Amino acid sequence: MELGTRREIFVDHYLIDKMEDVTLVLHHPRDEGPVFFFDKPWESTTPAYITLLADDGLLRAYYRGGYKRSDGKFSENTCYAQSKDGITWEKPALGIIDVNGSKDNNVVVDEAPFTHNFCPFIDKNPAAKPDQKYKAFGGTNKSGLVPFISADGIHWKKMQEKPAITEGLLDSQNVPFWSELEKQYVCYFRSWTGTGERGYRSVSRATSADFIHWTKAVEMSYGNTPHEHLYTQQTSPYFRAPHIYIAIGSRFVPHRQIMTEEQLQELKVDPSQHKGLSEPFLMSSRGGNVYDRTFMEAFIRPAIGLNHWSARTNYPSLNVVPTGKDQMSLYVNQDYAQPTGHLERYSLRVDGFSSVKGPYKGGAFTTKAFTFTGKEFEINYSTSVAGEIRIAIQDENGKDIPGYSLLDSQELVGNEIARTVSWDGNSDLSKLISKPVRLRIYLKDADLYSIRFK
Repeated sequence: MELGTRREIFVDHYLIDKMEDVTLVLHHPRDEGPVFFFDKPWESTTPAYITLLADDGLLRAYYRGGYKRSDGKFSENTCYAQSKDGITWEKPALGIIDVNGSKDNNVVVDEAPFTHNFCPFIDKNPAAKPDQKYKAFGGTNKSGLVPFISADGIHWKKMQEKPAITEGLLDSQNVPFWSELEKQYVCYFRSWTGTGERGYRSVSRATSADFIHWTKAVEMSYGNTPHEHLYTQQTSPYFRAPHIYIAIGSRFVPHRQIMTEEQLQELKVDPSQHKGLSEPFLMSSRGGNVYDRTFMEAFIRPAIGLNHWSARTNYPSLNVVPTGKDQMSLYVNQDYAQPTGHLERYSLRVDGFSSVKGPYKGGAFTTKAFTFTGKEFEINYSTSVAGEIRIAIQDENGKDIPGYSLLDSQELVGNEIARTVSWDGNSDLSKLISKPVRLRIYLKDADLYSIRFK
């Protein structure tokens, strides 16, 4: 394995060869409260398929709205909001789309069916044209996925009228992005494990060199895990380790209902959303048609209060975004199909989806053999005041390299996003560059979130 200077997070067993009294644990985001409500006349109480983009110090949010037109018919649209800190949000009056005689609104796209699930991204393809910095897919089964482009993320136009992808059952959030890992565009979209709509909601993917011509869809696999209805998957490159795709989607249990009809009516839940429950889950991928579902438990459980237990509430937005030097945020659509519908912010430490956790009595794990190119070794970790972490560098056969044993290792105690490790005061690893090595990491009442050579 060649790590180079890549950051590795512990969302799977990719690096791990052997574990002794340590475990991979999932960390649950902290609820930070609502950031804005879907309360404008042109916004909908069912604003699903929300996308967050981190764009040079500005956070952009795109979400489905809807309103009753002057002719009495209902029309969906795509609305836009922005924030500098992820906490205080603005819905700017953009003056682009006429809504019942006024352009004083934050609507950016108003053409069905593309507004049903409009999903944009920032194109990081080095060959992307400046007027196509932002790209998107929109569309459902009837239209197929039609590509859109934008120079500023606000003014959108179709790249072509013809759909680029027509496979799959596309009535969900269909997620495209440029993969720095695979050097191509990828798109993850809804499919079913059976014919038509029999079986389970699942995910397929296709790839493209130009965002216009796409390969035939391939169904994703999930390892040795049971099928579940994956209503959304929200697959995207993790911003601190883009070779790892983080998928925080919505698990859907279609026939489960815990509220009575009277309770649903009291909350004014739309009658179409009385049956079925959902919650965010986490999986990952390293490219190709394979998802890793190391963690089957809920990433975020529905909160206290019956308003969190109606159908399709708790849908997570696409993309985890930075909201501080040591913090990242995930946004969740809550009180779906209710008058109190809003976007809720949840926070995690950076890299903190999961960790390798050592107990109070201590434990250790050994990595697979790899090579690296950095001159120093950095970890993101936390310990208790009684805990510690020690790290040994071994040769590919598991023998300690002289000067880099656990006894030579600095005793690491604290809670830091970036700590450079040293051995007897020496942090320079230049002489080990490109040589196959393993790490043996001892953890006592400690968590290790990520590692990298730099």
